[in-house]
Amino acid sequence: MRRFLMLALVAALALTGCVTQKSYDLLKSDYDRTLNDLNGCITRRGELENEVTGLKAQIAELESQRQGVVAELAGCERALKGLQEDLDACEKGSKSVAVEKAKLLREYQSLSASADEMRAALAELSKRKEQAEARLAEYRDLLARFKTLIDAGKLKVKIVDGRMVVELPSDVLFDSGSASLGKDGKTAIQEVAKVLAQIPERRYQVEGHTDNRPIRTATFPSNWELASARALTVVRAMLEAGLPPERVSAASFGEFKPARANDTDEGRAGNRRIEIVVVPDLTGLPGFDELNQISQ
Repeated sequence: MRRFLMLALVAALALTGCVTQKSYDLLKSDYDRTLNDLNGCITRRGELENEVTGLKAQIAELESQRQGVVAELAGCERALKGLQEDLDACEKGSKSVAVEKAKLLREYQSLSASADEMRAALAELSKRKEQAEARLAEYRDLLARFKTLIDAGKLKVKIVDGRMVVELPSDVLFDSGSASLGKDGKTAIQEVAKVLAQIPERRYQVEGHTDNRPIRTATFPSNWELASARALTVVRAMLEAGLPPERVSAASFGEFKPARANDTDEGRAGNRRIEIVVVPDLTGLPGFDELNQISQ
């Protein structure tokens, strides 16, 4: 601008004759250069203004993108917060599940132990049932073997204290106060012994019983001796009938294990008896092995 004013001044002076032509030309040349520079600056300014406009557009676009990113970030933060809440809920639920799992595990272990105990109890019950069925079958077999003698009224087969017992009235076998078998008594014992000998792997105990009427003789000072003598007499008769000696024994109970009350003749007659007990096999009973080990 300064140059332009100076050029205008020189031109005015040139018109008035105060400036030489040479000075004018120099000033004119300087003016032209300045004008060209000015035009270049104007052009550059336009270019810069265009660049500024483009940059503003880019800034607006970037601002729009920034706002979109901010919105997405806000959405991500909300989603993250929701995920954190879900995670907290899952952790809480996981703890509850762990507690419930531990509880169920304890219940399962308890039920498993109970199931094992129940299976053991069922196995034991099944074993006892088999034993009971075997004893029942054996009892029925004994009844069948003695059916003829039972029907004839010579003996009875019964269960006493869980043991199978063949009962023979002493009045049929012996005279009063005697330990000698009569003919019919000996025949009855032989018949019984032959049947018992046919039952394999069984041992027998002959038990003598009396009523409560005392006896005091030189041979039998008390009912103990009378019952004992009668039991031994029956054992001898059974041995003579072929029963192996290792399978039979004798015992005396005297008057002290009555089957009936001794207050009537009928009751006393029922107490005067010989009982042949089928000795139970204890090897199949629960705990037998343990007891056997302890005893050894």
